[in-house]
Amino acid sequence: MRFWDSSAIAPLVVEQPWSRACRSLYRADPSVAVWALTQTEVASALSRLRRDGLLRERDAARAFARLEALMAKVTEVTALVAVRDRAERALGVHPLRAADALQLGAALVLTGDRPRHRSFVVADARLANAARREGFDVIAPGA
Repeated sequence: MRFWDSSAIAPLVVEQPWSRACRSLYRADPSVAVWALTQTEVASALSRLRRDGLLRERDAARAFARLEALMAKVTEVTALVAVRDRAERALGVHPLRAADALQLGAALVLTGDRPRHRSFVVADARLANAARREGFDVIAPGA
């Protein structure tokens, strides 16, 4: 099972430059784990694209439907307090924003704080670096 950050989930539901790489990763191992608020983060990105005129209404509706279908298949890390504790520690060690620290915290909870030889799929360079420093095997389709 691979942990997927929202930056790598979004290309699965809406076309982006690294969508092909993300789809290939997903097909190779469809066992996906995400932070409980990943769906909200991706919904925010889709809504922003629609508001900014970069995604037509029809395409946005399809992307939201794909997101809902995908989220029905994933494992969600929902342990709020445990994720928060790890995220706050990560904020003191890595130059991350809160949402990214929560993603990293969720991945650490998922792995029982033993990230070695565990995959973290992420298209955000700063979060990828932090995950790598924590010991994850980072797969960066956007890099």
